[in-house]
Amino acid sequence: MFVPFNEMPDQARVWVYQMNREISASESEKMAEVMQNFCSQWQAHGAPLKTSFDIVYNHFLILAVDENAGGASGCSIDGSVRILKDLGVKMGLDFFSRTEVAFLINDKISLYPMSKLKELFGEGTLNASMTTFNNLVATKAEFLQSWRMVAADSWLARYLPKSTLA
Repeated sequence: MFVPFNEMPDQARVWVYQMNREISASESEKMAEVMQNFCSQWQAHGAPLKTSFDIVYNHFLILAVDENAGGASGCSIDGSVRILKDLGVKMGLDFFSRTEVAFLINDKISLYPMSKLKELFGEGTLNASMTTFNNLVATKAEFLQSWRMVAADSWLARYLPKSTLA
């Protein structure tokens, strides 16, 4: 059963999927249609799940389940992964790559290869005060409160030049 994302409770479980590129407005509409259909039918052990999604910055798909109304099972989670893999093939997207890190720069998402982070921070292309994302948040409350964060307060701090940490 689909409900609007803003109506999901704070304790709803979330999964954040970062796309490997920005999607257009028409792609966002198509994705929203597919996800609303999926959420409307999503079940665990034959019981409908109270679910939602949101598309943020045209770069992230947030999927949510209110586990108070019924928890997602392994099979139902596998179903969500299958729909995203299928959607990815149809739209030329990758929801599962973990090789790039997203930063919010001038209200736009920029992706940088993880293998180049130390160099990018060292040369000043990226800096400690830039906004990045914690895609491992587990609940809607965490998503709203701590999904966006400055690089210095994230796992990325290990890539910062020592002079910026002093």
